[in-house]
Amino acid sequence: MRDVSIIGIGQTPVGEHWGRSLRHLAYEALAAAMRDAHVERADALYVGNMLSGEISGQSHLGALVADFAGLRGIEAVKVEAACASAAAAFRQAYIGVASGLQNIAIAVGVEKMTDDIGSQLAAGLAGAADADYEVVHGITFVALNALIMKRYLHEYGLKRDDFAGFAVNAHQNGARNPNAMFQKPISHNDFIKSGMVSDPIGLYDASPMADGAAAVILCPTEQAREFTDKAVRVVGSAVATDALSVHDRRDPLWLQAAEDSAKRAYRQAGVKPEEIDFFELHDAFTIMAALSLEACGFATRGQGTGLARDGEITPEGKIPISTRGGLKARGHPVGATGLYQIVEAVQQLRGEAGDNQLANARLGMTQNIGGSGATIITHIFERPA
Repeated sequence: MRDVSIIGIGQTPVGEHWGRSLRHLAYEALAAAMRDAHVERADALYVGNMLSGEISGQSHLGALVADFAGLRGIEAVKVEAACASAAAAFRQAYIGVASGLQNIAIAVGVEKMTDDIGSQLAAGLAGAADADYEVVHGITFVALNALIMKRYLHEYGLKRDDFAGFAVNAHQNGARNPNAMFQKPISHNDFIKSGMVSDPIGLYDASPMADGAAAVILCPTEQAREFTDKAVRVVGSAVATDALSVHDRRDPLWLQAAEDSAKRAYRQAGVKPEEIDFFELHDAFTIMAALSLEACGFATRGQGTGLARDGEITPEGKIPISTRGGLKARGHPVGATGLYQIVEAVQQLRGEAGDNQLANARLGMTQNIGGSGATIITHIFERPA
């Protein structure tokens, strides 16, 4: 297997893009990445997306985006893994380059969610859960996470207020990200007073639905300097799965796929959790932030909220998370989110994160969750030497 590096990144602002279609959003991010990498062609294109068929009535995105981007003729396919679709697309691009089958591969994640804000979107998102044993009973995706959070509060004797630090940190960081959907800080009191969505999940516990696209370009590390002097190495890449339905898992309060994929990525990178400088985790809900920190070795079981309470997840803390706003403030265009995380990690490691820049960051980790934890994809990146 060859060593692989990222040589180009691109993204669109996250928001409600009523005037842009899927192809336009994908092209904007892809073209920006190609300009950044100084490339005009590629060997393959992998498009991460979850809801194009359900919401936009458009499937077959690989050929659509390749053609619209002026790349007609190359290998191009859509990759779907629920909310982890973008990281899955990146993983396929990484495998293509690492295996030697491709020299230049592109991964783009794109999603249009605001074309529908009612039952059609709720049904589409519910497709990430088990249709036969969860969705058939009328449960929504938010409600599934609410059940997990309620059990977590019960098991560890916590209050909903204990999760406030996750939302406050995300919005504080998002306020300094020009591509974030929400660019306004919130206070602990704002979190407490926010309306309830699905008890105990309140408005500030949940990420917003949004539109957007993000893209990266990969090549063999040995060739990276032909394109850029700021290539970022991919030093860990791993995917793990668990039962689709929460009730079928050995422990509904433990993200086994997060633990498994993180451990594999740590082994590949030759590092331990304490060596990771920042973690772009999948904070679609605050409960997922806590569970991810625990499963990946940054906190012991039931202590994830303690990191938020003690300020250890802030840019000045022990393990900064959501450094550009995360899903909560940057926004969560589901099929694109995993690549937004990777683009933001690359910005940190290049020293291009602006007012969100961390000092001396060498290793960054991203983790993209599909469903309520059935597919979890972890990547570790290293800054240019």
